[in-house]
Amino acid sequence: MSRYVIHFMKDVLGENGRQCEICQSTLEVEAESEGEAAEIAKQEFCKTQNLRDWSLHADRMQVKAADFPS
Repeated sequence: MSRYVIHFMKDVLGENGRQCEICQSTLEVEAESEGEAAEIAKQEFCKTQNLRDWSLHADRMQVKAADFPS
């Protein structure tokens, strides 16, 4: 299994009226693929945020492999 880091990102308006991107949460999971990692992260995010749907608090996810070459 591989390790993945998933960032849940949200676009918000700053005090100056400009749109900016913030990270709502970051999770690290073990999975067979990026797709599986995304699904595991969605479930964890909903559990920790007490949500039924992850997209209520985030606009998108960024999934990146966390494994380092040996």
